[in-house]
Amino acid sequence: MAVLTYTDECTSPIPPARAFKAWILDADNLIPKLMPEAFKSVEVLQGDGSAGTIKQINFAEGGPFKCVKHRVDEISKTEYKYCYTLVEGDVLVGKFEKICYEIQLVASPDGGTISKTIVRYYPLAGAVINEEEIKAGMEKAGGMFKVVDDYLVQNPTAYA
Repeated sequence: MAVLTYTDECTSPIPPARAFKAWILDADNLIPKLMPEAFKSVEVLQGDGSAGTIKQINFAEGGPFKCVKHRVDEISKTEYKYCYTLVEGDVLVGKFEKICYEIQLVASPDGGTISKTIVRYYPLAGAVINEEEIKAGMEKAGGMFKVVDDYLVQNPTAYA
């Protein structure tokens, strides 16, 4: 089955350097604090955060998924780029071999950020893929960034 590719862009009032610190570099700590109803914890299973690091995201109880593991493929603090691959977990079971994410933050003309995301889904042979579910998942991810943005607006010295 062919790889399914989705792209998305969203804007933020937060400058790229500050957004990258919160959204990417400290997300393992910040996201579970801001969204405990969705995320229980993030554990680094192997590595130091650089390429090759393996992380396990544990979701809050009562949700549709228990956990997912992802591998950091690339991280650039100067280009504000983060690439990772979901390699294991219930979100993949029976549907996908892997899901690859590429996130690039660029400065917007107003001093904020444009987040450019490319997601590549690698379906298993014979898997039935519901594209509406994929779009809904991407919207949830966008909602997570909005929660972090709101926190940063309300806490102007955080991640400055």
